[in-house]
Amino acid sequence: MLTPHPKDRPLGVQILGCEEKFILKALDVLEGYKFDILDFNAACPAKKVVRRGEGASLLKEPKRLKKLLKIAVKNSSIPVTVKIRAGWDKDSINAVEVSLCAQEAGVAGLFVHGRSKVQGYSGSVDYDTIRKVKEAVKIPVIASGDILSAGLAKKMLDETGCDGLAIARGSLGNPWIFREIKEYLRLGKVTRRPVIGSILKVMLEHLDASIAFYGERNGVVIFRKFFGWYTKGFRKIRPLRERSSRVKTKEDFVRIIKECNSLF
Repeated sequence: MLTPHPKDRPLGVQILGCEEKFILKALDVLEGYKFDILDFNAACPAKKVVRRGEGASLLKEPKRLKKLLKIAVKNSSIPVTVKIRAGWDKDSINAVEVSLCAQEAGVAGLFVHGRSKVQGYSGSVDYDTIRKVKEAVKIPVIASGDILSAGLAKKMLDETGCDGLAIARGSLGNPWIFREIKEYLRLGKVTRRPVIGSILKVMLEHLDASIAFYGERNGVVIFRKFFGWYTKGFRKIRPLRERSSRVKTKEDFVRIIKECNSLF
């Protein structure tokens, strides 16, 4: 997970934890790698994470999070950022308080997902809370949540005044979203959308890269979920998706990907 590609710069690495000794141990391990940003995760809503008092669970304890961030800032050789959510639930939206604590701890920037932990990835994004965070702190604020298209990217920028965008789920199966956002912000429209030929070409390249890194057996299995993301919205794709969930070889997967062409 710590293996970078030479062209991936600037590149950040994210750590997760709630105990000082393990955070220090993680920082010690990371000294052997070259990254540009260290991000502290105080946003993950996964049950196995919050059960341990990590991730979004730290939103319930801003002072504790502040202490942990101070430790990270003091012992990191690269800038530290933190990823947070709007709050734990609708009755405890405290992103502004948490952000001010993070700023006092010395972090270089904030990533704010505009949903509570309880929401997970459902419901509406709270643009207002992200805007309030931006207005309350002096450090850069990068907004996250439902940036699934160029239009939604502009909506996030317009409604929050944030300094940047974190494109997460919006890029799964759609690496073209970055180009489209840049074009939309510059021209007010998207002039180029990927055609089926481009999508299939990138899928094949992605499959090759997955196999080159993980080996054929694991590379094929790992790519199965990406096939689902790439083909989202394809008409009559279900039979091919069902086959892709069982495929075990590169040869068979290539055949399935090429068959997608017959759907258009």
